Amino acid sequence: MEKREIGVAMYREVYCNELPEPPAAGEDKFFDSMLENLFGELWADAQLTIEQKRLLLLGAILAQGEEMMFTIQARCAMKRGELSYSQLEEAVRFMTQYVGYPKAARLRMALMGLSKEFNV
Repeated sequence: MEKREIGVAMYREVYCNELPEPPAAGEDKFFDSMLENLFGELWADAQLTIEQKRLLLLGAILAQGEEMMFTIQARCAMKRGELSYSQLEEAVRFMTQYVGYPKAARLRMALMGLSKEFNV
């Protein structure tokens, strides 16, 4: 299997088919690079599980205060059973000491938006 094929499979798995289908090979160089390198190599590597990688990624996203990506990652973590809503709440609370209350509060609000989707 080629790196791009592996990347597409990992992209779908990591994002629970939540995001749009990637463009065909060669249509978008940015996407091609992302699929081959980020998903076909880094996410596909078995040294860390998807759950472990996602937790690391959530920490980085929390540090940046990136609401959209946090919502996507949190939704997928809950869908895949990697983290519960209460675990994500605790992650946000824990990170307040490292990223500051304003960023954490914004991401807490994003997480609260998911509570209705997951009936919690």
